[in-house]
Order: sequence, then structure tokens, then C-alpha cells
Amino acid sequence: MPDYTERMVKIAVLGSFNLDLVMRAERRPAPGETLPGEFAMFLGGKGFNQAIAARRLGAEVAVAGRVGADEFGRQFLEALDREGIARDAVSVDAAQGTGVASIVIEPDGENAILQAPRANRGVTAASIGRETRLFDGASVAMLQLETSMEGALEFARQARVRGARTLLNPAPATVVPEEMLRLSDVLVPNALEARALTGMAGDGIEAAIAMAEGLRGRGPAAVVVTLGGLGAVAVADGVRCHVPAFKVRVTDTVGAGDAFCAALAVGLAEGAEMEAAVRFGCAAGALAATRAGAEPSMPRRAEADALAAREVPA
Repeated sequence: MPDYTERMVKIAVLGSFNLDLVMRAERRPAPGETLPGEFAMFLGGKGFNQAIAARRLGAEVAVAGRVGADEFGRQFLEALDREGIARDAVSVDAAQGTGVASIVIEPDGENAILQAPRANRGVTAASIGRETRLFDGASVAMLQLETSMEGALEFARQARVRGARTLLNPAPATVVPEEMLRLSDVLVPNALEARALTGMAGDGIEAAIAMAEGLRGRGPAAVVVTLGGLGAVAVADGVRCHVPAFKVRVTDTVGAGDAFCAALAVGLAEGAEMEAAVRFGCAAGALAATRAGAEPSMPRRAEADALAAREVPA
């Protein structure tokens, strides 16, 4: 188990658990076409990745979620134990297997994903309502939309009642209830998700800032839109900024957004100003993109601090 000696902040995470079945290929196959590829399996799922990254970046982490009573589920539970993540609120589903994702990665590191949530959908409002100790002492509560919407809403409600700052990564892109937006202190979509939430068109930094401003008017105190190779933009009280991306050699982008969200959450929990926290997120996301797989690519604190301290192009 990692031995962090600094004073830790606590982050509660709504976990999602997907065993990633990864194929590397020259390109995605056309309909009816078969292409050769290279295969690997990794532990993943946005909530799991975010929990692992937050822990490796120096936070105390408690996670809620659901896995299947199968070998994949056992691997996830062992990984949480290995990282020192509290998993009292992770249950085992005897009927549904652990979630699975099928991922195709192209040479430039971009990916396309098909997902079967399976046991993740067994996270319900009732199951979250029974786990209020999850939020004890938590500064930030992180969630995404890979479980059930009812479970995610209850997680956000409980976080608000318990005084935790709620950070929502609205992924995968879907219809998000207005209540969820109102319960989100910090909303962190990527550009595709921001367009889906706003109905606005456009690419680039100014379009992302416009979308962030529109979303902030629907409830969140702060909105951060991630832009891949362009970095990220943030809009909050007194803040309207663009943080450029760090230049790295990209292996694959699987998990990069999760590393960003976790680093942003850790930075905010530790009291960093928004722009500094976004910069820390950009550093963590860049590091994740340099390594293959989801869980193996989640960065450690020392390397994220070192990259965040580097100059980046304006």
C-alpha cells in the first residue's frame, strides 16, 4: 500500500468499473471489414480511474460502486486494496457481471469505445443512500455518468448535504437532468459533452468559453471544458482562463480525461486557485496520455508536480 506522509485531503468517488478490452489498429474498421490488431486488457472505468488517480496524486479516497461476482470483479477489488482506497461502499452483484469496455486505439492515440455497464447499473439511489459514511471528511465528491442516473443523482444529493464540493464529469455524453447541473459545484465536460449539453456549435478556445459560460448559468459555480491538445478552459467567479496543454509524446488517450478530473479535484481540495488546479489537471492528463491503458497510466504526485511546474506555450 502506498505510504503518503503528507496531510491528505479526502475525496469521495462514485466508482464505475469496466474491464477494458483494447485493440490497437492502424484505423477503425469500416462496416463489414476485418483488420489485424494488437490486444491487451486493462482495469478501467471512469470512476475507477478517477479514484486511482486521486489516490496516486496524494488524496485519501473512498469509493462507492458495484462489480460482478467474477474474476474481473476480484481484480478490481484487489486493485483498490493495493492502492489503499477504502471500498466499504463497493458491493458485489451476484447476477450481473463486471462492466466491460471494448476500445479501438489508432496510431495517433485517439480511441473509440463501446461499453457494456452490467453491474455498474446496479448502483441505485437506495444503495448510495445507505453509504453516507462515504462522505465523512470529504472535501470533494467526484462522479460521472457510467452507473445509473438515479444513483448519480443521489450521490450528488448526499455530497451536497454532507458539505462536499461536487465535481461532475458528465461522461459519457447523455441527457443530464437540470437537478444534476444544479447539484454540481464544478462541471467538467469535454468539448463533445459540452456541445451535447448546450446545443451550441463550434470548436476551439472561444467556443469552449462560450459553452462554459452558458453551462454555468444553469447551476454550477465553475465549469471547466477540456480540449485535448488545446488544454482546457475554465469559467468561475472572477475566472475566465485558458490553460494550454503540455506537449508530450502520446501513446493513447484512454484515461487522460479521468486523470485530469482527479488532479483538478485534488488541487481544489487542497485549496489551489482554479487556474492552478486546471494546470495541475492538464499535467496529469498529459502524463496519462504517454502510457498505455487506463489504470497503469494514472500518474503519481511527484511526476505531476514536476510537469505542472514546467513552462508551456502561451
